[in-house]
Amino acid sequence: MMARDYRKEYDTYQGTEEQKKNRAKRNAARAKLAKTGRVSKGDGKDVDHVIPLSKGGANVAGNLRVKTKSANRSFKRNPDKSVK
Repeated sequence: MMARDYRKEYDTYQGTEEQKKNRAKRNAARAKLAKTGRVSKGDGKDVDHVIPLSKGGANVAGNLRVKTKSANRSFKRNPDKSVK
């Protein structure tokens, strides 16, 4: 098994402007729900977008919900990691 090349992964995917913007949107969504007390650091929960950001969803209250990490991350993805 080869060691994971994190530098290459960041340079080719995580460090792109599009992914930086997506990460900022996800962080903003979590901050909104943390402010209302629905999530907290280390609680093992994810903020889920009913309509995913990749499908045109927004960070409005009606599009956000709290799910367990396992439930939120258990859906099929496209090869580019976007939601099917």
